[in-house]
Amino acid sequence: MALSKTVYNLLFRRTSTFAVTIIVGAVFFERVFDQGGDAVFEQMNRGKLWKHIKHNYENKNEE
Repeated sequence: MALSKTVYNLLFRRTSTFAVTIIVGAVFFERVFDQGGDAVFEQMNRGKLWKHIKHNYENKNEE
């Protein structure tokens, strides 16, 4: 109960801190969700993406 009271007093008691908490939380969630989605996409498509196969198609100039 003490933890919830502390969180309430620090983040949710005033409207200004509540709004900042919501905005920071939304930005943080968006970043985590985006990076997680990219990681899942790359894992599912490993070996099919250009960055994984471009070495097969690049010209190597030997002098």
